[in-house]
Parts: sequence; structure tokens; C-alpha cells
Amino acid sequence: MTSTKISLENSWDWLIRLVTSETFIYIVKRVLQALLTLFLASALSFFIMKLSPGDYVDTLRQNPKISPERIEEIKRQFGLDKTWVEQYWFWLVNILTKGDFGTSFVYQRSVASLLWERIPATLLLAIASLIMTWAIAIPLGIVAAVKQNRATDRILQVISYTGQGFPSFITVLILLVFAQITSPLFPVGGMTSIDHADLSWFGKIVDIGWHMILPTIALSITSFAGLQRITRGELLDVLRQDYIQTARAKGLPENKVIYVHALRNAINPLITLLGFELAGLLGGAFIAEQFFNWPGLGRLTLQAVIAKDQYLVMASLVMSAVLLNVGNLIADLLLKVADPRIKLE
Repeated sequence: MTSTKISLENSWDWLIRLVTSETFIYIVKRVLQALLTLFLASALSFFIMKLSPGDYVDTLRQNPKISPERIEEIKRQFGLDKTWVEQYWFWLVNILTKGDFGTSFVYQRSVASLLWERIPATLLLAIASLIMTWAIAIPLGIVAAVKQNRATDRILQVISYTGQGFPSFITVLILLVFAQITSPLFPVGGMTSIDHADLSWFGKIVDIGWHMILPTIALSITSFAGLQRITRGELLDVLRQDYIQTARAKGLPENKVIYVHALRNAINPLITLLGFELAGLLGGAFIAEQFFNWPGLGRLTLQAVIAKDQYLVMASLVMSAVLLNVGNLIADLLLKVADPRIKLE
């Protein structure tokens, strides 16, 4: 009985410490801020979409096989016969009470089920691109800073400026031409091969990874160029600080000065950019997914916008805002881990 009481007291103390900790309070505040952001984003996207000319029903009116009575029935079915405010209010209430994001006009399916099908593909592409970007850009940025004003630095700067100067759709088109020239080396179109279902589990992973190569490169090029320049600039600023000169004067090895003292302080602004980087990749995924026929959230949203699929557009934009908020929160928490001197408050 005594041991059970002690165990309960320890659990209660642990729970109190968790709830009153700086990190927990910060996360709660950010979640509450995110809820307000999501509400404003959904309301803004809804009314902007309503202000644009035409709607889903207008496209149906162009089909002579669909009677006016059927069109009125469809309007009642999806609540399009109500005022704008009523439509938004019922959509919001259904989400809060039932978790129901509505039904897609085009697919005649639950919007939530469509999103859950497409989000993993977009996240897979974005995370792969993020890993590739950071794995290449940060080492090259370090090399450019260490070799400042030398031939290596100038070559990397040319590569960086060229990468940033290329619009995403031009990069995608070049990669598509490259894929056509090297066909069938790099597959384009879709996420899997025709015989994907017949492959082993390892074969399925390799198949998806092989289809990811070109879309991932397309997403990474612009991000890589910008991150390399930022890494170079931040590291150069730190290398000019007095404490770095003191460390060198003490005879510390150059590698230790760069990678232990300088890079640790230069990395903080890069971690801050991580959340925005993820959001940028999700935005850029629209183009890559459309050209490479990748079955992700970006392509689904673009098709929904074209078709005026109201509830699907709104839910997709809300989900993008959720991913943006999650990315920024993760970046802030990583910044705290990287530099304990930083206070979350």
C-alpha cells in the first residue's frame, strides 16, 4: 500500500513538473495561436474563393444533359443554396463537432479521406528534399566560407546564384527533358511502377525511391542555393568574432575552431529557417507534383481550385497551414535544444 502511494505521488509530481515546464507552456501557447491562425486562414480562403467568378454549379450548367432541377438538387445537397456566411458556419461547425470536412464535389468522397491519401506522398517528397538540401548545402556553405574569395568559393557562388535564378517550373522542364533523353533510366509520372504490387517490400521501397529522384531534385535546387548562401554568410560573420580569433591564438586546430566553436553559433539562424523551409517546400510541391504527376496534396489542391471544389480547397489550405505551424514549432524547439541559452518565452 505504501509503495503504491509513493508511486502515485511520484507520478503526480512528474505530471506537475511537465505541465508547469517552460516547454509545455510554450507548446500550449503555440497551439492556441495556431488555432486562431487556422480559423483566419480558412475564413480568408473561403471568402476569397467565393469572390472569384463562377462556382462548381456553373460548370454543370454548361452540360445540356443535366437538367435545371438536378442542378438545384446538387446545390441543396452541398449547401450551396445558403448564404456565404451560413455555408462557412456549417462547414466550421461540422469540423468541430464531427471532424467532417465535407464532401468533395468532384470525387463524391469525404474530403478527409482524400487528404489522408495524399498527405503522406507530399510529406515524403518534402522531407526527402529537406534532407537532401541540408546534407548538400550546409557542407558546401562551410567550404565556401573557409575558402572565401578563392576559386572554390567563386565557383560555389556562381552555382548558388544560378540555382536561385532559375524559376521552379524551368527547373522541372529541364529535368523532364533530361528524363526523356536518358529514358528509361529515370521514371516520370506517378509514384510507383505498374508492377509495384507484385514487388517485395524492399522492391516497393526502391521503386518509390526511384520515382522520387527527379521530383526531389526539382524541389531541392532553389532551396539548396539559398541555404548555401545563408550558411556561408552566417559562418563568415561568426569567424570574424573576437572569440574565434582568441581560439586560434590559443593554438586550437582549425577544424575544431570551425566545427565546434564557429559552426555551433552559425547554425542557430539556419534552424530558425527550418520551419519556413518546410513551408516553402510544400508550396513548391504544387509545381513538382503537377509536372511529375506525383499524387500529393499540392496536385490535389490545384485540381480542386480549377474545378471550384469548395470544401476540398478549404481543407487543403487548412492542412497546409497546419503543416506550416508544425514546421515552425519544430524549428523553435530544435533551436532550444541546439542552444540552451535561448529562452522559449
